[in-house]
Amino acid sequence: MALKCGIVGLPNVGKSTLFNAISNNKAEAANFPFCTIEPNVGVITVPDERLATLEALVNPQKVLPTTIEFVDIAGLVKGASKGEGLGNQFLANIREVDAIAHVVRCFVDDNVVHVDGRVDPVADKEVIDAELQLKDLESVEKKIQRLEKIAKSGDAKAKKDLAILNAHKNHLESGKNVRSLEVGNEDREAVRDLQLLTSKPVIYVANVEEAALPGGNEYSQKLQKIAEEENADLVVVSASIEAQIAELEDADERALFLEEYGLKESGLNKLIKAAYNILHLITYFTAGEKEVRAWTIRRGWKAPQAAGVIHTDFEKGFIRAEVIKLSDYQTFKTELACREAGKIAVEGKEYEVQDGDIMHFRFNV
Repeated sequence: MALKCGIVGLPNVGKSTLFNAISNNKAEAANFPFCTIEPNVGVITVPDERLATLEALVNPQKVLPTTIEFVDIAGLVKGASKGEGLGNQFLANIREVDAIAHVVRCFVDDNVVHVDGRVDPVADKEVIDAELQLKDLESVEKKIQRLEKIAKSGDAKAKKDLAILNAHKNHLESGKNVRSLEVGNEDREAVRDLQLLTSKPVIYVANVEEAALPGGNEYSQKLQKIAEEENADLVVVSASIEAQIAELEDADERALFLEEYGLKESGLNKLIKAAYNILHLITYFTAGEKEVRAWTIRRGWKAPQAAGVIHTDFEKGFIRAEVIKLSDYQTFKTELACREAGKIAVEGKEYEVQDGDIMHFRFNV
């Protein structure tokens, strides 16, 4: 399954610099608002050391990691919900993503203009929230108007949906994001078609100066407090450092560079892990002589659903799944040895796939 993460924030907070660092695509990084007029999309591989382990064991013809799409969405400004700064176009682009990486400026640099002339991560975050909330409120109110006429005729479903929509309206009017509204799965169906912007899970990305790595600074600490209150993830990065890391092709050079800044891993890796976490995603593997491959699924999926990611026929004609744990593969070295040692489990339709499982599906269509 393809994962798409949108990078949003005010102009000149480091979005495009970060995007350039984590993607093969090159967005124009410039010191003025709206230098990214069309959303830039970069497809990058998800780093996973388990693939290297399997490659060494299986010696396949090729290795295929799973991927994630990052979408660099042009800087939003106050009034975007009413079309300011091409806001309508940019907000529409956010509807298409699974998660939002909200980049917030947490550095002082007189050479980089701030749209409001000051560095205040809390205020910046609130500007973006307010614009997304206003756009969601507009969507909710339009649907309320449509349903009110139907509800007056006595339609039970319309009445129920209307109550759910009014709850969303009240929540948004109080300045809160939809993701903080406690709603049952059935009730979510009433607003699913609206693709509400503030319902999407968010990762806050505190963009700090190089000297503030790895722990951040006073600005990122303020943002951290907000993230904790919202039960959201926060990743501290320096976009300029990420750009330098991206230029290093040699793994040893990268490791030394990271060590110099006291970093165990790049900001990109931390961002990808955070995205997997908030979207409840896990990875399973298929391994054979032709290829070793990683597959992304949602946590809690059963074996047939996981098989369907490879091909819909695998799910339709699912018979069983053969599962090897990576630790057993490392111990016994080959699939045959795992089988002889009784370390291949045969699982049926109710098996819940676990992160790191090595799967082989049997199916008949």
